[in-house]
Amino acid sequence: MRYHHVGIPTTERHEGETWLAEHRVHVAGFESSPFGVEWMRYEPGSRVPELVRTVPHVAFTVDDLDAAIAGRQVLIAPKQLSPGVRVAFVVDDGAPIEFLEFNDPARAEADGLAPWGPPACRESEG
Repeated sequence: MRYHHVGIPTTERHEGETWLAEHRVHVAGFESSPFGVEWMRYEPGSRVPELVRTVPHVAFTVDDLDAAIAGRQVLIAPKQLSPGVRVAFVVDDGAPIEFLEFNDPARAEADGLAPWGPPACRESEG
């Protein structure tokens, strides 16, 4: 398990927002934040669980998504985010936790999903 990002719900607009219509959310910051801060501004009608829309979440990359969520309270069941990327959310002591599994890291990176995490994590290696 390795840190990937922190998602922070907000009601304020941020420069460079990307609209994710399926989830009715504007996201910004991950690409430019050295620490993986991702601002998430939800629109009315979003079907994302209230806990994710209102409480910051921490996201981790895992090698085996099914093993990572085994025995945990699943909030969002595993689903394909894009080719080679699966995601799920669990609840830990009232907090939402996201797990990401990258089966094709090169493809994910090409799609802008940064499987290696934020720059601060990449720079600390070696």
